[in-house]
Amino acid sequence: MSFVARPGVLLSQDQESIIACCTPQGSGAIALLRLSGVDSFEIVTHISKLPGNKKIYQQKTHTIQYGWIVDTNGTTIDQVLFFLMRGPKTFTGQDTIEISCHNNPFIIEAIIQEAIKNGARLAQNGEFTKRSVLNGKIDLVQAEAINELIHAHTQQALKQSLAQLEGSLSGWLHTIENNLIKALALSEASFEFIDEEDLTFENQILQLLSDVLTHIKDIKKTFDQQQHIRNGIRIALIGAVNAGKSSLFNTLLSQERAIVTNIAGTTRDAIEAGIYRSGNYWTLVDTAGLRQTDDVVEELGIKKSFEQAHLADIILLVSDSLSQLYTEQKKIYTELLEKYRSKIICVNTKYDMQKYINDKKEEHSITVSSKTGHNITLLEQKIEKKIMQLLKRSESSFLLNKRQFNILLGLEKKLEKITPMLKENIQYELISYHLNDAISHINQLTGKSISEKGMDAVFREFCVGK
Repeated sequence: MSFVARPGVLLSQDQESIIACCTPQGSGAIALLRLSGVDSFEIVTHISKLPGNKKIYQQKTHTIQYGWIVDTNGTTIDQVLFFLMRGPKTFTGQDTIEISCHNNPFIIEAIIQEAIKNGARLAQNGEFTKRSVLNGKIDLVQAEAINELIHAHTQQALKQSLAQLEGSLSGWLHTIENNLIKALALSEASFEFIDEEDLTFENQILQLLSDVLTHIKDIKKTFDQQQHIRNGIRIALIGAVNAGKSSLFNTLLSQERAIVTNIAGTTRDAIEAGIYRSGNYWTLVDTAGLRQTDDVVEELGIKKSFEQAHLADIILLVSDSLSQLYTEQKKIYTELLEKYRSKIICVNTKYDMQKYINDKKEEHSITVSSKTGHNITLLEQKIEKKIMQLLKRSESSFLLNKRQFNILLGLEKKLEKITPMLKENIQYELISYHLNDAISHINQLTGKSISEKGMDAVFREFCVGK
């Protein structure tokens, strides 16, 4: 007979026991399931068996127990380890049990279904982390740092996400909030003693707001460049038809992703693939060859090549060492060099064919062979050097997501509105109103004051099980 947790007792959604698999789907050695909520121990007691007929609910907190998951009939589903943690000293702040089982999809699904039969429900995206925020274990920016940490594409993103999880951004926001609270206190004091001409705090308030605005503007300067840290580096291979772009693309990937033929116009759309190199994530983009054509599909591909050049952080401008560039192609190459020179590396291909057309060799270009591997390592070093320059320009104290950045922009506008009001001697009552609104921007960031809709939008970006 199935057990239903706390029959007759209506639990709030944030108290209900939730379960999900924390590890990626697919077969493997070990999977980890997490169950959290007020009835976690009771639920697992009903679906488990321990040696010596012991019961889960009788075991000490923060211990590991060996045992089995069993179904309603007592049939063994899997041999597992139970990690028992009673709240509030848990990630969610609630009673939590993590189950380490064999990573077979049928086993995982069977365990989840047994837990659901006995009173649990399937967790929503990010619901464990959301409970951690609601129970005061972490704030919202720390929660977002967890998601950034999981999806970090570079070593630098990993480092900054970890720092933000440990409270670096939260501490900075706390300092800003304190400055705004001090400014509010001074504004209200000025309003209280409005008849005392000597008791005005305009300059002190202006200084506090100026300090906050300076910090925000410093972060704004690097936001666009920070996307290199967050998303990795986008490298587009651009060049004439049959210049060897696809061969070079495959060589850099160390696998065949693009079709290579001697027929002009084989690549008609951008092909993307990602690799990790030297602590960074490269997105390589093979593009359609640049030439005049009457083929509508190929023409669209060429248009996309120009779009990819614009989107790229680095352009490998590829030319064929064997062939003379036509006038139209020279014009395109010149246009690209003039527009994007700072992010271009000129690459001459087909060195192994032992012929050169010198009139199109760009200064500081590199000659390679995708067939023999000649200078490929040197090209990779050139790319890495350019990446280091990009990341150096992107350095910032914090790695903000769009939600955080947009709220800071709103805060900046609000403070820029208050500053002239102080200089124009507008009533302090109105200034206090706007300062309170500015403080609410900080509270939206940290989660102290955020709508349920806003909170749900944040955790919708998380995976189930986190």
